Amino acid sequence: MNNSVRNTARLMGAGLRALLVLTVVCGVLYPLAVTGVAQAAFPGRANGSEVSSHGKVVGSSLIGQRYDKGKDKQGNPVPDLKYFQPRPSAGLGSNRANGVNPRYDLQVSGASNLGATNTDLVKAVKERKQWVAETYGVPASKVPADAVTSSGSGLDPDISPAYARLQADRVAKENHLPADRVRRLVEDHTDGRTLGFMGEPRVNVLELNVALRDLTRGQGG
Repeated sequence: MNNSVRNTARLMGAGLRALLVLTVVCGVLYPLAVTGVAQAAFPGRANGSEVSSHGKVVGSSLIGQRYDKGKDKQGNPVPDLKYFQPRPSAGLGSNRANGVNPRYDLQVSGASNLGATNTDLVKAVKERKQWVAETYGVPASKVPADAVTSSGSGLDPDISPAYARLQADRVAKENHLPADRVRRLVEDHTDGRTLGFMGEPRVNVLELNVALRDLTRGQGG
């Protein structure tokens, strides 16, 4: 019996020491080491890829956001055409029980899960295509796919160069800027494929709008 008690106590002591050592190594030292390396080598990414404008953080380059100027009589957000608009975000965030349509809501990231033949999805795409075509003065056949479809996460921060170029003339007009200068701004903020072959060329909407705002201020707007 005494040997059994001693063996049990020894095993429990060994287990407790292992628990303490692993807690310190895995719960303290390892996170500190990873955090230290990340802050030293990639401080921007480690802190959330924040985008600043005139000393103020205005968002993250990884998360899309809206650019509105209020709501209409039905409570729907009205896009502010002075800014480049992101792609739609009609995922889980558009189905809140309170009726609010908080696109780009971080708490409800996700896709709508509607199939390509779903009548609600087809109707929404047609309505978006008509709005884009009428708003930016282009044929419906020229409207890019990302202008009328949401991403899987509903938080995509990028749009295609085609959609950005489509918006450029209207944005220039709204801000009283030369159209060629705004088009050049789009080209300057167009990123190519990752490593030259992965993904598609893209334009980060937040970074583009920050540059647009700086340009507008420089013009006295």
